[in-house]
Amino acid sequence: MQRNEATETQGEPVESPQLKLVDGVRERRAREKALRGEIMERVRELAALKTTAAPFSPGRSMVRYAARVYGEQEMVNLVDSALEFWLTAGRYHSRLEKGLARWYGVPQVKLVNSGSSANLLATASLTSHVWGDRRLRPGDEVITVAAGFPTTVAPMIQMGLVPVFVDIELPSYNINPALLEQALSPKTRAIMLAHTLGNPFDLDAVCAFCREHDLWLIEDNCDASGSLYKGQLTGTFGDLATLSFYPPHHMTTGEGGAVLCRTDELARVAESFRDWGRDCWCRPGADNTCGKRFCQQMGALPEGYDHKYTYSHLGFNLKITDMQAAVGCAQLERLGAFGDKRRENWAWLRAALADLEDVLVLPEPTPGSDPSWFGFMITVRPDAPFHRRDLVRHLEASRVQTRMLFGGNLLRQPALTELWADREAQGMPAPWRVASGLEVTDQVMDAGFWIGVYPGMQEEELAWMCDRIRGFARGTEGER
Repeated sequence: MQRNEATETQGEPVESPQLKLVDGVRERRAREKALRGEIMERVRELAALKTTAAPFSPGRSMVRYAARVYGEQEMVNLVDSALEFWLTAGRYHSRLEKGLARWYGVPQVKLVNSGSSANLLATASLTSHVWGDRRLRPGDEVITVAAGFPTTVAPMIQMGLVPVFVDIELPSYNINPALLEQALSPKTRAIMLAHTLGNPFDLDAVCAFCREHDLWLIEDNCDASGSLYKGQLTGTFGDLATLSFYPPHHMTTGEGGAVLCRTDELARVAESFRDWGRDCWCRPGADNTCGKRFCQQMGALPEGYDHKYTYSHLGFNLKITDMQAAVGCAQLERLGAFGDKRRENWAWLRAALADLEDVLVLPEPTPGSDPSWFGFMITVRPDAPFHRRDLVRHLEASRVQTRMLFGGNLLRQPALTELWADREAQGMPAPWRVASGLEVTDQVMDAGFWIGVYPGMQEEELAWMCDRIRGFARGTEGER
């Protein structure tokens, strides 16, 4: 009988090239698994060292207004994603989008690279031709406030819309809803507002106004993850809402954010604008998800033009990386506990400073709300024997970080004063409208600041802040 040399040598079986390949793959995978295990063990050891809080030393330790709070799982997820080396949107990206949608109880969430990008994406999404007569067009007006963060307002101007500013009220630091009617005009198409420092604005009044006048509502929920209004999470009232995952916020991915979408159609449009404006919704590395990649005709393109290169909007590239999303997946598991700790710290400060209300305006939650506070806002009263700047200098010298209410009155910021001067020089109208006096906005700009309540704070830090504030307020005549 003829010997088969491919499978036998001197009577012994010979392993086929295919079997050698399979064994090689198995050996490589086993080695990779073992190395990953070793790496993750060391990561857990390192996490235990890095996340041990240092003892607080009054006057020497910095009391931060905010900081990232993380643990072993965040570091494990991050390294796991790095070792996988899928650099764009991948499995962690999908997991975080789905997890956020479940947590908020909305149909879909679209991750982006920052809260500011989330605001830009939400605004741009409402300009889509998909909405027909309801689409936002250049010259349409959007009611908002001037007391807040600039990238709540910037997308309106960037998209050719006209912000219409009204005043806020104390002690909520949110829009005064009594001013909505006087802000209304035939050009009003939307309202975009932030929940200031986590305190919900009057959603009953604002939502009723939107329904009455058929207006879009965008909630800037970047500072309010986990806040409740009459038992419902903020970010779920508007057509679209935005989140920020920058380190000071309620959860972090480093840079990062998201858009919460009330409907699947809003999500589809938001995804298009986020992903270069393309009409295709295939995930990175995937092809022909719709099954019609080469058999459609859109616009003036040739029939069958590749759907992956068909663009239905003039969009951006605002995506987050999978490594960032990996951190977010671990942070989302902590979000409820983070909110509880923020509430606890805020309540501690509110009770400890209650006897200073003769000289300080202390914050109050909006009626019917349960805020997941971003910070503790304080405004020095006009008749106090000291000025905000003196109290802030005292606190900063005591190593207590303070922050203003972001841009104060945005109309006084160089970005807008210079824009207005340029428009005026060209004989053009201002790119915004002011519908009410902004006296309270100016008061907060001149006399307000806030301190931290983030979940990593120790009680000794809270006590030190209160001691420094009380000592100054009761023992110092500041220069006015």
